[in-house]
Amino acid sequence: MLEKILVTLVSFILFIYIFFFKMIKKNDTNYIIILVIQAIGILINFIQIIFGLLNSVFFKAIIYTFSIIVPILVFLLEYKNINVSEMMHVCICKIYIILDRDKKAKENLILLSTKYPDSYYAHKMLAEIYEKEGGMRKAIEEYVKTLEIKRNDYKSYYRISLLLKDLGRNKQAIQMLNNLLKVKPEHYAATQMLAELLIETEEYKKAINFINKSLKIHENKEDLIYNLGIAYVKTNEFSLAKKCFEKVIEINREHYNAYFRLGQIALLYRDFDMAETYFLNSTYKEKEAKSYYELTKIYMMKNQKDKAALTIQKAINADEKFYTIAKEEPMLFPIKQFIEKPEITVESKEEKKDSKKEEMIEEYLNDTYNLTRILNKQEESKKNFEWNKKKK
Repeated sequence: MLEKILVTLVSFILFIYIFFFKMIKKNDTNYIIILVIQAIGILINFIQIIFGLLNSVFFKAIIYTFSIIVPILVFLLEYKNINVSEMMHVCICKIYIILDRDKKAKENLILLSTKYPDSYYAHKMLAEIYEKEGGMRKAIEEYVKTLEIKRNDYKSYYRISLLLKDLGRNKQAIQMLNNLLKVKPEHYAATQMLAELLIETEEYKKAINFINKSLKIHENKEDLIYNLGIAYVKTNEFSLAKKCFEKVIEINREHYNAYFRLGQIALLYRDFDMAETYFLNSTYKEKEAKSYYELTKIYMMKNQKDKAALTIQKAINADEKFYTIAKEEPMLFPIKQFIEKPEITVESKEEKKDSKKEEMIEEYLNDTYNLTRILNKQEESKKNFEWNKKKK
């Protein structure tokens, strides 16, 4: 009996402590949940004392857990500066998110972040909800607040960089990524994004230096090496670019973009046989139509008109836009009568639209090739003129 009286006294003191010093003083109704749990334990204890019922070990465990252990745990957590009310709020919001009730979760998180401005979890979860809804600017604001609270939240650094990139604020994204990689250089996703942004913003020398340093940490990462090849192309270092793309293929035999770029570089060097081999290897998925189109031009330069006519039709069948392109290409005028538009309109087989970076590098290589072709023709004309002059 003495034990039960002591349990009652201790549990009652703890109940009063939670009620006055937590709920009333903090003006936080979340503590009602703790008080209800305590009340259940106290009630069972009273039933045992007054009526002599519920005396099993199970109910004894409930009394100790609900009326003593739970409030003591609350006391210890808050002694260590862990806000129990905040934790309960966050758990409730997570349940709302799991139940696909993001709107309700957002309402609760806004209230929580207003009541507790330094709540890391409230701002982080709000940022994730805003990002999910497409509110990128609001998401950035919330992620920034999480960083103000927790400086080593590297995921938030990365998410902010990604959102800034999506908003077209590339310089700010680059700055954010640089800050992140200073403290966490092994963050590969950030490394890859920074490499791509430096290329997109045409800072090619910086991209080359950055990627070469990064490859000491991220060895044999095909995407980084591929981007290095693109940066070398844009600085006209085609032999170094070629080595990069060849290295990519060594790592991944199915990297069809690398085959395609090697085909374009081979064209620059007028190595049509090698270019043909590379383009044939790249005829898969997103590069299929473009590869067939480049092969058509090679066959025309080799005077293989029948083969060119069959190949351009493959390009058109893969992507109908090449019908218009082929009709307007002077090189293909000799086989123009053989170029047919599909009877049934076909959708492009390209699985995804080329990124800005891919479009940029393709246009650059095509322009470079056309320029070298013009220069070669001019050089040949000059030689013929000098030869004829000597003959006279």
